[in-house]
Amino acid sequence: MTEAARLAPQRRALILDMVRRDGAVRVAELVERLGVSDMTIRRDLDVLARGGSLSKVHGGAIKASGTTGDEPSFETKAALESRAKAAVAEAAAALVKPGSVVALSGGTTAYAVATRLLDVAGLTVVTNSLPVAELLRKPGAENGTEGHALLLTGGSPTKSASLVGPLADQAIRSLQVDLLVIGAHGVTERAGATTPNLSEAQTNRALIASAAQVAVVADHTKWGVVGLSQFIALSDIDYFVSDSGLDAQARAVLSDSVGRLILAEVCTD
Repeated sequence: MTEAARLAPQRRALILDMVRRDGAVRVAELVERLGVSDMTIRRDLDVLARGGSLSKVHGGAIKASGTTGDEPSFETKAALESRAKAAVAEAAAALVKPGSVVALSGGTTAYAVATRLLDVAGLTVVTNSLPVAELLRKPGAENGTEGHALLLTGGSPTKSASLVGPLADQAIRSLQVDLLVIGAHGVTERAGATTPNLSEAQTNRALIASAAQVAVVADHTKWGVVGLSQFIALSDIDYFVSDSGLDAQARAVLSDSVGRLILAEVCTD
């Protein structure tokens, strides 16, 4: 029996402990910590996923879910694909013009975009994301300036820290924004962009209806994932911003379906 085989139960126990503690793990992190190959870690994750102990995602794993109605927390999603999200965020932020009215949805990728907008002059920002609102509120509060004009919708918070429901929808319907930057739980050719939360899907539709242009931000791991409810078809997306890890088949589908496909290079340093 090889050393790797003898240590497999201990490795898998440690992986489960990390997932339960942190909500998510990345393959690269496990390779470095456990001192085994990428292939060995992926086999361990396959075994644990088949046993229902966790759910695999591209680049790592999260706490066991396995259904289209499960919604990971904001903190869990923030731990995954940070480099890809950073690349996507940089590309999406370049679409935002100074002095414009921009809406930012909930989710960790839209939050990453928000971090790149702090120095864009004269923005009015509409958001249903509690983390985005807190991020954009701080600079003005700390230096005594007004900062960006900020409108936080009302509503009930989801696990991903988004405000949704009738109050949010009503507030959003009265608005007109130049550009909406919106994340997705998953994207497929048939289902379009989806979310596991029905109320969030409805609020997302209200945001989309208020926007002159829609930019969906989704790193390559979101392709092929399906949530419970669609909120936009591919043909209704003006910009689809992803990263260079997106496979050839997905690129072909998106190039033919959306207004413009933008692929950001991921830094590997």
